[in-house]
Amino acid sequence: MTLRPDLTALWLTMQTQACSCNDPLIQDVYATNIGDHASFPSALASLIGTKLADRSIPATTLTRLVTAIFADNPAIPHEAAADILAIQERDPACTDLVTPFLFFKGWQALQAYRVANSLWHQDRKHLAYHIQSRCNELFAIDIHPAARIGQRVSFDHGTGIVIGETCIIEDDVALFQSVTLGGTGKLSGDRHPIVRQGAMIGAGAKILGRITIGEHARIGAASVVLENIPAGSTAVGNPARIIRHNNDKNEII
Repeated sequence: MTLRPDLTALWLTMQTQACSCNDPLIQDVYATNIGDHASFPSALASLIGTKLADRSIPATTLTRLVTAIFADNPAIPHEAAADILAIQERDPACTDLVTPFLFFKGWQALQAYRVANSLWHQDRKHLAYHIQSRCNELFAIDIHPAARIGQRVSFDHGTGIVIGETCIIEDDVALFQSVTLGGTGKLSGDRHPIVRQGAMIGAGAKILGRITIGEHARIGAASVVLENIPAGSTAVGNPARIIRHNNDKNEII
């Protein structure tokens, strides 16, 4: 059983990190998004509401919506916290928790997807599509609300990522920019990829059809994958070919 992050400890750490900044201009950003909130879920709801607001649904309305969703499904803020901790662990460019929270659009888009996914399962599908559309406009990241995504997932850079309706992404997966997890256009029903735990998909890779990327597999940048990739393997090229089998999951490739 996966332990949930301690949201109180996480939030205290983030508040301490925000207070350590001496730049007078960025202090207002920190105050609005972190200092004015008593908890991580409150700040996250406000962040999503403010980011996705437009003239049809203002920030206050969206923030109330997200707050209500978190009350009904308290697992979502814990998943968001797990995602942000995974980024800090994996990304050498991320030296604190405040930076991905405020500035990493891959993390922000993933949390907006979690809200849209909750709406999808409440049969509020048009509202879920609205959030998907706003994420696409704002972040250039397109995640279908019905996709199934685990936790401790990271979207490095994020621009151009596309995740289809029946896609399944398990825990501890890393996607880089311009990855497509799409269909071939020839099937209905379950037609998008399954990405198993710990897999890494390199920048620009295209994974197409109901195929499986095995646990801790690695897909090289710009590869086009049309067949299953075994666990622990490395695949590169167009069409992708396996160049290494059964890697140690901790090996750097």
